Amino acid sequence: MEREAAAERIHVLRQQIRHHDYLYYVRDAPEIADAEYDRLFRELVALEEEHPELVSPDSPTQRVGGEPLDAFPTLEHAAPMLSLDSSEDPAALRRFDERLRKALDDHAVAYVVEPKLDGASVELVYEHGVLVRAATRGDGRRGEGVTENVRTIQAVPLRLREPQADGAKSGGKKRGGAKGVSTKGGAAVPRFVAVRGEVVMNVEDFERLNQRLVEEGREPFANPRNAAAGALRQLDPQITAARRLDVAVYDILAADWTGGGPPPASQWQVLETLRAWGLRVNRLPRRVETVDEILAYHAELEARRDDLGFEIDGVVVKLDDLAARDELGTTARHPRWAFAFKFPPRVEVTRLERIVPSVGRTGVVTPVALLRPVQLSGVTVARATLHNREEVARKDVREGDRVRVQRAGDVIPQVIEVIEEPGHERGPAWRMPAECPSCGTGLVERGPFTVCPNSLGCPAQLAGRIVHFASRDALDVEGLGDETSKLLVAEGLVRRLPDLFDLQPAQIEPLPGFAAVSAGKLVDGIRRAAKVDLDRFLYGLGIPEVGVAVARDLARHFGKLSALREADDEGLQQVPGVGPRMAEQITGFFAEPLNSELLDALLERVELGETEPAARHPAGEQPLAGKKVVFTGALAKLTRREAKDLVESLGARATSSVSKSTGFVVAGEDPGSKLDEAQALGVTVLDEGAFLALLAEHGVAPGGG
Repeated sequence: MEREAAAERIHVLRQQIRHHDYLYYVRDAPEIADAEYDRLFRELVALEEEHPELVSPDSPTQRVGGEPLDAFPTLEHAAPMLSLDSSEDPAALRRFDERLRKALDDHAVAYVVEPKLDGASVELVYEHGVLVRAATRGDGRRGEGVTENVRTIQAVPLRLREPQADGAKSGGKKRGGAKGVSTKGGAAVPRFVAVRGEVVMNVEDFERLNQRLVEEGREPFANPRNAAAGALRQLDPQITAARRLDVAVYDILAADWTGGGPPPASQWQVLETLRAWGLRVNRLPRRVETVDEILAYHAELEARRDDLGFEIDGVVVKLDDLAARDELGTTARHPRWAFAFKFPPRVEVTRLERIVPSVGRTGVVTPVALLRPVQLSGVTVARATLHNREEVARKDVREGDRVRVQRAGDVIPQVIEVIEEPGHERGPAWRMPAECPSCGTGLVERGPFTVCPNSLGCPAQLAGRIVHFASRDALDVEGLGDETSKLLVAEGLVRRLPDLFDLQPAQIEPLPGFAAVSAGKLVDGIRRAAKVDLDRFLYGLGIPEVGVAVARDLARHFGKLSALREADDEGLQQVPGVGPRMAEQITGFFAEPLNSELLDALLERVELGETEPAARHPAGEQPLAGKKVVFTGALAKLTRREAKDLVESLGARATSSVSKSTGFVVAGEDPGSKLDEAQALGVTVLDEGAFLALLAEHGVAPGGG
């Protein structure tokens, strides 16, 4: 298709897809079948691939970010994101109402009540209708920049829609219940607006995620809130995208209304406006005028709590009149015009039959209570976490005790206390075993936690260790994923990491899912990976606190594994970014005899690359120290990995997101949306020739010249 025709068709497709996203995610009223939506989306993808110069950051195809981040930037909020005063006591709610009415001199008072979502609070910032940044709540004034991750959430529009005076046309089968807020009206989209919402994980998606984690031998999340917060703070946006987050927006933090229509005058109008802009708003708000109506709404939601499909822990009560809110103001911690009326915790009583130690992927041994099954908020509960040995001792929980179990929004319940039973003879105090129940290694205590130090040889930890060892940033072994790793351990073919390099195709071929060709490919991949750079090897070992960036810094600083193994805490703290705690974790890892023995065995099978400290630059200078560099597009003379290594040898940090603090962007062939972002922010952009010239200026060239 010619460029002009393609541009016109792309524009139409984007409008259609945004419209159908709005109907599906905001109004729960889709007009077309999923297959038709997929056809439109595939057509857009194909046209953008044919004409990459027409791709824009707000295109529906640009949701999933590219490479993992090294760290999240800290962003100032457009306005403070305060917490709420809260209580479970109806008397506290009545006192809140009385104080508010008195302060307003008995001015007519109306409230908007809505569910208190149990998730992670975020700020979304739009400029000229386009999503430009997103941040976690943080300390209320500054949060972590999670823009790339939020862009992966389908319910978050990348571009806001202008509201229609008569409301959007509806149609199709309704998926949700009746809406408390209409889509009619709403102010025009301001040129700048910051909104607040809650990122959540629906219960069904949470259970599906936990099932997958358990099958992979990894620790499940305790509740949807933790799962949502954890997914939102993943450094790799691809992982966030895979975890199916949702969002509900409920407030306008700040806006520039210049040149637009009048801003909302009430909270109810705020919700109408947010929905009219295409933002997802919770479907259950209600406008009330009395405390009794609030209590009735609270009771209604508590009764429906387990059928909503998402976790809530109470209701939020907000004064509807925004001008009256300004008159009331805020305290240092919370607004005077809002109150969180929480639900009481969900509690049940049962018998604790056994306490068993469970070894997690990282070696932490957690005491788990096996309970006589009991119904707790519609769920059969048979297990509960006891956290750690100190928690067991503090609560004096013993086998055979009658205990009170609390769910309180948690999917994995907790034992909160022992119920006294006069005349009942209690069992002996529980003690953590001296040896790992999986491998027999002596357990060690690290603060309140008990840990199996045999991190490279313990079967309970081994499958997860193999997956990490073979991951993209480590040895990068294709085909050695979760299922295969678990299979190799279960069949006894790999009892410790070095055994990977001794595998033969004939051993793998009989396993389920394998044949001669696939078995041969896996073994060939492992053998190729046996020649590995030092930083990748270090990352693959899974040393506590050592991520990709730290592994690279350690390799660059010490050059050889032998030098790193001999380093003490003081020597490690000479490495940028390594503090006392991290240094202690690293020296502890290498000092553990079992780890040392396995490292020696690995080194008999692995050809380990060495990195001379500051080898790529004369005199170890760091002329680009402190600069952040972003790469976009394909380079002709360098791989992305080589380019990153070169700039980092000069002291820069290669990152994957563009911000005002970015030093420069290197744009190769077919650059993506990062180039547009850099140009919009006024960040310096270098083509490949200019980038190579910069390297040459500092005595660095491809190939180490």
